Amino acid sequence: MPTLSFGQETQLTPPETLDEAKKIGEKALEVGEKELPGIIQKIWQEEVMPIWQNMFGWFKINIWPKMEDWFKKIIEPEIEKRKPLIEEEFQKEKEEVKSDLPKVGQSLWGKFKELIK
Repeated sequence: MPTLSFGQETQLTPPETLDEAKKIGEKALEVGEKELPGIIQKIWQEEVMPIWQNMFGWFKINIWPKMEDWFKKIIEPEIEKRKPLIEEEFQKEKEEVKSDLPKVGQSLWGKFKELIK
C-alpha cells in the first residue's frame, strides 16, 4: 500500500520562499471563507442533527416516562406536604420586603448617618 503513493504524478512539496507560502496561505483563507460556512451547515444538518434527534427520541421513549413516574410518585406528594410551610415562608418574606422598603428609599446622607450611629 505505501508504494501506491509513489505512483502519483504530483508530489506535495513545501513552499520554497516566504512569498510562495504567503500565496498558499491567502488562497487557503479565500477558499475557507467561501466554502467553510456551507461545509459546516452541511455537517450540522446531515450528521449532527440526525444524531441529536435520534438521541432525543430514544430519551423521550426510554427515560422520560420513568422520570415522569418518579416525579409523580415522590416529588408531587412531598410538594403537597410542604405547601403550607412554603406559603408561610413566602408571607414572611413579603413582610420583610415591605418593612425594608422605607430603608431602600433613604437618601445617601440618611444611610451615612445610620452607619455612624
